[in-house]
Amino acid sequence: MRKQLLLLLMFACSLSSAIAQKSAVSKDLALTPPMGWNTWNKFACNVSEELVRGMAEAMVKSGMKDAGYQYVVIDDCWQVSRDANANIVADPQRFPSGIKALADYVHSLGLKFGIYSDAGSKTCAGRPGGLGHEYQDALQYAAWDVDYLKYDWCNTTTQDAKASYANIRQALDASGRPILLSICEWGTAKPWLWGKEVGGNLWRTTGDIQDRWAGKQKWPGGDCCSNGMLAIVDEQVGLESYAGPGHWNDPDMLEVGNGGMTTTEYQAHFSLWALLAAPLIAGNDLRSMTPEIHDILTNKEVIAIDQDPLGREGRRVWKDGDLEVWGKQLKNGDRAVILLNRGSSQHEIAVTWEQIGYPAHVSAAVRNLWTHKDLGKFTERFSATVASHGAVMVTVRP
Repeated sequence: MRKQLLLLLMFACSLSSAIAQKSAVSKDLALTPPMGWNTWNKFACNVSEELVRGMAEAMVKSGMKDAGYQYVVIDDCWQVSRDANANIVADPQRFPSGIKALADYVHSLGLKFGIYSDAGSKTCAGRPGGLGHEYQDALQYAAWDVDYLKYDWCNTTTQDAKASYANIRQALDASGRPILLSICEWGTAKPWLWGKEVGGNLWRTTGDIQDRWAGKQKWPGGDCCSNGMLAIVDEQVGLESYAGPGHWNDPDMLEVGNGGMTTTEYQAHFSLWALLAAPLIAGNDLRSMTPEIHDILTNKEVIAIDQDPLGREGRRVWKDGDLEVWGKQLKNGDRAVILLNRGSSQHEIAVTWEQIGYPAHVSAAVRNLWTHKDLGKFTERFSATVASHGAVMVTVRP
């Protein structure tokens, strides 16, 4: 009996060690929100190795790599079938050199490479999904030197979301390669409650973003919904406590530069994502950016707010109709603040020190992160005139 107990204890210890070793594979991923580029928002299923190579090159040449962007991610439609051994097969017409060669090229530029699959039997575009092939696919991704996996939630029928994503995380860790896991479950099963526990590095909090300022629209066929940028922002309220280093709320990818909003609106979009400590995953054509779009996506002062190592997600601290104030604590004790005007005409908006956690009597220096100008010292409050559909983003330093 004693010998059996000893063997049982030895087995338990070895199992515990194996679990710890697996979790150690991915424990240091996404300590700040991931930054990169994804094919979907601009190109949808029109993906190819030529496109991805061109975007990786543009990420470097444009200065986006120097600004902190790392991941180049192929979304849906790269895969066409499984072979006789059930290995996932890339489209040979669009990826004639194969995924490994493409990953090698992306890595040669000093960037990281990402790919897409789905927890269900098929992807959202009807391509082969990962259900029942999690460990096999994870080994394939590791062999291809994949760094990032976006895992969608189409065609999942009766699956349990938490168990499905725990399964793919364990499969990725068992491959021995550190692969960031992006949970794309659309917020249906409240992944902010369990995403960290199952090893997700980011999790979608809403349905898909669409390139417009506000509102919700049903998809063709009646399924709900695609979201304007502000509709997504509203759904982030109250989720801030679930985000932190290694595990982030994901309000979906950036639409900056895709043409559906004005430059002013895109600046507000980027400001809000940075304050929310959201992943900054661009989705525009990096090869043909206007100077205005380039300057939004590469604003290092705004990016620094997103990448602040404290890892606090900002929150809405005041709202009066279309006028709002958002604040975020930074590691050095400063605050980042957004004065947001959702309305149709310009308006003055003020932030009080007490709204952002400072005593009213404190003298604090204010800096505008879009004009890159120090605005002087203020006590008790700061106010600015904010354009319609615009945002003024500042830091407040006592």
